[in-house]
Amino acid sequence: MRKIFCILALSLAAGGLASAQIQSPIRVNCGGTSYTDSKGQVWQADYGYNWGTGSSIKAVVSGTADQALYQNGRYNNNFSAGMVYSWAVPNGLYHVNLYLAETYAPTELKGARVFNVKMQGAAVFTNLDVFAEAGANAALVKSADITVSNGRVDIEFDNLVQTAKVNAIEIIQATLGPPMTLKFQYPDGTAVAGALTYSISSTLLTFQGTQPLVNGQAQCVLLSNPSALGISAQFQVTLSLKDTLGNVLWQMSLGMNPALVNLGTIQSSALNVVVQRI
Repeated sequence: MRKIFCILALSLAAGGLASAQIQSPIRVNCGGTSYTDSKGQVWQADYGYNWGTGSSIKAVVSGTADQALYQNGRYNNNFSAGMVYSWAVPNGLYHVNLYLAETYAPTELKGARVFNVKMQGAAVFTNLDVFAEAGANAALVKSADITVSNGRVDIEFDNLVQTAKVNAIEIIQATLGPPMTLKFQYPDGTAVAGALTYSISSTLLTFQGTQPLVNGQAQCVLLSNPSALGISAQFQVTLSLKDTLGNVLWQMSLGMNPALVNLGTIQSSALNVVVQRI
């Protein structure tokens, strides 16, 4: 089992294969100007949105080497509809990172700014409260994997309490390695109904996501380019399986080093897990 997870530069996906067309990463400094980050990556000045208001707060943000990505943002000033960012891309599998920080003093308390995020029309993050997750003036990266089948990436921010706000958006086309299937069942062979939650944490970034099980299975893509996600050194992977009632049925956490990843000889893999019903 350790061998399986040592190659797991994880990206849980809804399904589908990457397009043969190559899409350069989309990096947008929301509400701000063009910026070159600490890795030498260029972030474009804000574009791709339908509406919203840009803001700039020169706070000192912890947990990042790139202050500028969190000191500007765009918030949804339309309380009757969502603020949507859209870009044309080839169909395929993409990894989306939302860069967030609560830097506005009046909303630096739990429940003061709460919003929903949809991607490709589906709810991805509901009741998102950046302060509750990260605190004030602290970097938070929320990540999701999406399948594009209509030639566009659409990311929608919907107000719940105060205004939805995003500081920067990064969209990376997945360079796929071999497929992997995680299958969960009870001792009697019945498929588990629920969802698999994952998080990948490195020194500066944390990626999080959830994939509902389909017939007890989660489809997984082994990424051959973890460095594209900012993962270039030791990182921690945590997987947690919950049933439909929220009971934790299975959990695994371990450290990995992407320098040791070699997918060249692997064609496919699978992990079958039997869990006890609660």
